[in-house]
Amino acid sequence: MKVAVFSTKAYDRKFLLAANSPIQHELVFFEPRLNRDTAILAAEFPAVCVFVHDQVDAPTLELLASRGTRLIVLRCAGFNNVDLQAAADLGITVVRVPAYSPYGVAEHAVGLILSLNRKIHRAYNRVREGNFSLDGLLGFNLHERTVGIVGTGKIGLILGQIMKGFGCHILAYDVYRNPELEALGGKYVELPELFANSDIISLHCPLTPETHHLINTEAIEQIKPGVMLINTSRGALIDTQAVIEGLKSGKIGYLGVDVYEQESELFFEDLSGEIIQDDIFQRLTTFPNVLITGHQAFFTAEALYNIAETTFANITDVEQGRPCANEIRA
Repeated sequence: MKVAVFSTKAYDRKFLLAANSPIQHELVFFEPRLNRDTAILAAEFPAVCVFVHDQVDAPTLELLASRGTRLIVLRCAGFNNVDLQAAADLGITVVRVPAYSPYGVAEHAVGLILSLNRKIHRAYNRVREGNFSLDGLLGFNLHERTVGIVGTGKIGLILGQIMKGFGCHILAYDVYRNPELEALGGKYVELPELFANSDIISLHCPLTPETHHLINTEAIEQIKPGVMLINTSRGALIDTQAVIEGLKSGKIGYLGVDVYEQESELFFEDLSGEIIQDDIFQRLTTFPNVLITGHQAFFTAEALYNIAETTFANITDVEQGRPCANEIRA
């Protein structure tokens, strides 16, 4: 199948070409993101492959459909950037990669926890400048601390396993209970109880209308003072302005995020020579107890290989008329 691949970097091409080698789909790579302006590039392509920040809204889908596209292939798990109802109305099939190396995301969350707690990022900069003072670098033992995990699918479960290894107590919230987490000793509670009793809160749930701004002013009022908040899932799970107020008041003691609500204008690009116009993001970077990474939690060799492999399996299933387990519908 002829596939237009948008939002491609050198690392995308490397893994996609390797996975496609035995299959031989016809790939054409485009570095720009897909949106209403760039959809013309996909004219006469029956399949379009996109990533997390591509704009797959109704107008874009209409343009694609008018020029022959019948398949949208997401090389990611999230699909909140796709108008699924519009796709269905236009007869366009949408498939995704529901899971790829969940260990990578869970391990990155742990990296944020350790770095924030022991001030590793700050110590690194101090030592490079010849400053070996320990003032301001005091941390705490993870052993016997309580970790609240919101969302206990594959990634949340793995985080629970890792933190259990540190000797932590696990509280959990999810609309569906995971018996594997319960077997670890994890206790399912309602969100107010999780907020009130967790020393560390880590978010691993999907972005839905129900979870949008899950961490807001009301939630912050319920949390344990000085809590560490970690988000490696979706940026809009957090009301960033409310979190800034929580940081200023000291209610939030640490913040580690790999995602940001308005990240589509920032992440995956080199903006080091530009003036960033997002004042809210810039305010976040001024706090000494905030650690931000640029949506790299997924970024492991294993994950990129899994993404590429599943992407082409999805395309082949649709091309050959087989049911695709990874199809998503409105």
